[in-house]
Amino acid sequence: MIRFLVSTLIFLASSALGLLVAKWVLDDMHINLGSFVIVVLIFTAVQALMTPFLFKVVRQNAPALLGAVGLLSTYIALLVSSLLSSGLTINGFSTWVFACLIVWIVTMLATLLLPLFVAKKYIRGRRNNNNDVAA
Repeated sequence: MIRFLVSTLIFLASSALGLLVAKWVLDDMHINLGSFVIVVLIFTAVQALMTPFLFKVVRQNAPALLGAVGLLSTYIALLVSSLLSSGLTINGFSTWVFACLIVWIVTMLATLLLPLFVAKKYIRGRRNNNNDVAA
């Protein structure tokens, strides 16, 4: 249960980071800070649902496109988030393309790197607790 909670928090944090980086980099992408949490929740939920579904469909029908599953699920999650929430607007074709790329890359890197920081902090805390007990 704890592992599921930690992985969910990491996934939410990576989504939030990806959306923020894209917002900061792209002039035509706007996220209303008042509804930022809702945008992140919608984006994360849609991506979490779409990725396994798309992976299964693509693997069965077009295995050569497996590498595009992450980008496609990111696009769908951005589209649904912008449609369901007035807090996210993306204007222009090139902004959509770059938003997908930026959010996909940042969420991928954050999903890979955040667990390392969490594990490092956990191990450091365990060492400190063991040193306190031994002393």
